[in-house]
Amino acid sequence: MSRQYTDHLAPEGLLTRGTVIVVPGRGETRAVYERFGRRLAADAYRVRVVDTPDLSGDDLDASLDTLVERLAEAADGTASEAGGTAAAPLVLVGSDSGAAAVAALVADPARARRLRADAVVLAGLPGRAAATAEAWDEELDVRTSCPTHRGVLTDDALVRRGELNTPVPERVLELAHDSAADLPQLLLVGDADPLADRDALALTAQKSASARLAVVHGAHHDVLNDKQHRSVAAEVVGFLEALREGLTPAVTVVSSAW
Repeated sequence: MSRQYTDHLAPEGLLTRGTVIVVPGRGETRAVYERFGRRLAADAYRVRVVDTPDLSGDDLDASLDTLVERLAEAADGTASEAGGTAAAPLVLVGSDSGAAAVAALVADPARARRLRADAVVLAGLPGRAAATAEAWDEELDVRTSCPTHRGVLTDDALVRRGELNTPVPERVLELAHDSAADLPQLLLVGDADPLADRDALALTAQKSASARLAVVHGAHHDVLNDKQHRSVAAEVVGFLEALREGLTPAVTVVSSAW
């Protein structure tokens, strides 16, 4: 069965520098990542946004296996020719429960092999505390202080309000936080994110030989879309560019007064 995705293509005439598959989180739609997708595509990355994974079923293994198939199908569909492969590197970007699901997948060697991802970006990886927002404005305050993003969330009739109050399944969080996957990882967290467990994130990053934990000052839970979205997108692009060079950054600061 064919699936719907949101695609953002590299500018015409430029070589595609890699493939990014974005996995949204609780309550979100693909449209929420329009701005993020356009920004990465402007730097010649092929971006495809999938639907939020459903982790609410009784059979979690079946849900995770379904997500593996969806992501593999999404990646295969970005190939420039029939029978080809997605432009490398192939990077999975997850937000909120999408980040937890992606982390859980790459923590399992068999599922990770089926995904064929070269790296992951985990944005707003939640801790075990769910939100307790009773009103929409309270949920927006948990998510973001960016007026544009607040408007996008509010105006999108398909955004499912109140879902941040539903905890991510415990087993998914265990797989995500206990993962020792050797895949390169960029973990992004806002220092104003009330749903984050910063201590757990630090331990998660320490378990990987190639993880980077970046704290975004003033950012809330929707760290890819908060006021600092330009700097966050630049951090993601820097990670993508470093991946192309064996995790060697193109720029090293030798001296700085700030």
